[in-house]
Amino acid sequence: MNDFKHYHPFIIFMNLWTLVKNSFTIFIFFIVSFALSSPLYSYGRIAFLLFFTLAVIKIILDWFVDKYEIVNESFQIRHGLFIKNERIVPFTKVQNVQRQTSFIHRLFGLTSLTLETGIAGSDGAVVFEVIAVKEADRIEELVKKGESEIETSPEIRVEEYPEVESKMDRIIHFTPTKKDVLKASFTSFSFLLLIPIVGSIFSKIEKFEWVENKAKGIFSRIFESSFTIVIIIILFIIVSIIIGIARTYIKYGKYEIASDDERIYITKGVLHESAFTITKNNVQAIEIRQSAIKRLLGLAEIKVISAGGVGEGVLEANSLYPFLPINRAYEMIHEILPSYEVIQTMERLPRKSFWVRMLKPSWFWIISTLALLYFKPPIWDIEQAWWIISVVLLLIIIVSRLLNYFNTRYTLNEEFIQFKTGSFETTVFISKRTKIIEISVTRSKIQQLLGLASILTVNHAKPFHYSSVDDVPLEMARNFYAWYVGRIDQIKTE
Repeated sequence: MNDFKHYHPFIIFMNLWTLVKNSFTIFIFFIVSFALSSPLYSYGRIAFLLFFTLAVIKIILDWFVDKYEIVNESFQIRHGLFIKNERIVPFTKVQNVQRQTSFIHRLFGLTSLTLETGIAGSDGAVVFEVIAVKEADRIEELVKKGESEIETSPEIRVEEYPEVESKMDRIIHFTPTKKDVLKASFTSFSFLLLIPIVGSIFSKIEKFEWVENKAKGIFSRIFESSFTIVIIIILFIIVSIIIGIARTYIKYGKYEIASDDERIYITKGVLHESAFTITKNNVQAIEIRQSAIKRLLGLAEIKVISAGGVGEGVLEANSLYPFLPINRAYEMIHEILPSYEVIQTMERLPRKSFWVRMLKPSWFWIISTLALLYFKPPIWDIEQAWWIISVVLLLIIIVSRLLNYFNTRYTLNEEFIQFKTGSFETTVFISKRTKIIEISVTRSKIQQLLGLASILTVNHAKPFHYSSVDDVPLEMARNFYAWYVGRIDQIKTE
């Protein structure tokens, strides 16, 4: 491509729609204010119409001015109406690729494409808010191969995740089954979505007194019969479950995790499709997260810490799939990233770490108790409710610290560091020595007396990713420091 191109013209309509949507409330306000004769409202309407007209003109002019060109294996981008700005982004700087295909995009055979470079700031990505699907495919292939035309290879989709099949160079590791979607809907509490909706409807009804009076009369007749109440409760539960399953299916029903030798591919969405591509060399660490309910159901979420970042609001940041069976999660990490391994046997904290954690004062509890003592809020007409709340809060803190102590584990080998932290929700962190850019070993006064320390790792991500373990034995902290210093032998100078 030798000439600068305009972006897809449909971006004008998308930007106009965004402008109308953002201005709708102000527009309605000024329509209502026509009944008012105050000069302030008259000038306000004129100012609003002038601003709206200028915004429309700018959107149209921006389309004529903003252009891009693909030449010499790089993007050349020009934008700016009054202040001209031109930048060049080589293909080699692109680290992650994102796609967002809304329902409107799909209607017109379009999508949005974001090429993340890992550079901070507004110029850290090459963004095509509206682009034809074929053009997006072509740009992705140019970025991947550095050639002018690459034909995309077909792939085979796997319905059951225990078997992993491949076609050519891409492997489909996971697609959720019906059972997975059901588990996801209950684990994510999607079936509770109807409760706030019903509550919102009732709160709006209460604003209209005549409607509220009629509603009270209807409800009083309905709730006279216990049989009717049971039927309503059953119907409410059934509808809630159906809505929860439908919402989960729309969000996760077409989820797919795939990979080839160089990249990981994540796609999801039924109505609003999202796709994310990450280069394996940019993977800095892996996190395996489990909430309390996920531990009960044997599920886990794998998060990939990437050097290139993943943008905002895309695929729950860097999650492979939030509801993977735990055994499948461990297998998939090795399948996708053979150089990573999950060690299931780790070292526990020493007994003295238990006392450090349990005897450490909780300032949150102290301040909350003092506030409760001062205000003494009556709850459910119980005058002494403040101390009950304080006791419950203290019990929650104690249980949280107990769980945190028993859950915290760690291990260190030649290539990897792995540790597990958390109380009600746990996180297993795995990273290579060569992927950690900074470490820290700190010791408080109490830790110095008891021979303990806190360790921290920093990985390159957007923003930087910090992981830490408190109250490990001093010997482990020393080994950790020596282990990291040893990475010098592995770092290759480019």
